Amino acid sequence: MGRHRGTPGRPRYGRIATLAASLAVTLVAVLGGIGALPDEPSAADVTAAEVAHDPEATSPPAAEEGAREEEASSRSAAATGSEQTAVDPREDTTLPAGTGRGKRVVFSQSRQRVWLVEGRKKVVRTYLVSGSVEDNLDPGTYAVYSRSEQAYGIDDSGTMKYFVRFTQGERAAIGFHDIPIDDGEKVQTVDELGTPQSHGCIRQRRADAIALWDFAPLGTTVVVTA
Repeated sequence: MGRHRGTPGRPRYGRIATLAASLAVTLVAVLGGIGALPDEPSAADVTAAEVAHDPEATSPPAAEEGAREEEASSRSAAATGSEQTAVDPREDTTLPAGTGRGKRVVFSQSRQRVWLVEGRKKVVRTYLVSGSVEDNLDPGTYAVYSRSEQAYGIDDSGTMKYFVRFTQGERAAIGFHDIPIDDGEKVQTVDELGTPQSHGCIRQRRADAIALWDFAPLGTTVVVTA
């Protein structure tokens, strides 16, 4: 009885590969279903991450606009405060409040200024003067009681013109007149008007002294403020 040698079997690689691929797909599906595999990031997550890590990322436009407006407001307030503190009292021509009504002469000791007023607030003329270096006048209401076109100071303190008196001091009358002249020279300069210089009266430049002389006859009200 003869023996026949069998033909050796060939490996079936194609079937093995197909089986392995099927197992891999099944494994991925199972793992994905139970949440074992990580999800892919969404587009919103990617954008947020990029902005968070971007060093040049800026604030929203609304926030920028609010910051700019706040900065501009602060600068404006600072500029306004600076302007208010820079006001020179010598240049303030506002009529002091509470000086009454009717025709009157108003003298502010702190501002060294005179106003000639008609009616309630109609200012006819205002100008700088030089009042007393001494505290010899109390704020209040007075009246012109004496006038002299030419006058002489006490203790040979010079001569003055257009003297309009409205009250009495300890040694002499107090009133308005031009800058006195002593030994042929004015006792102060016109540029010094606006600062206290006298020893009792209120000194004016010649043109202003004439204007007050014409404005204030006997009985005219004089209001002195602090």
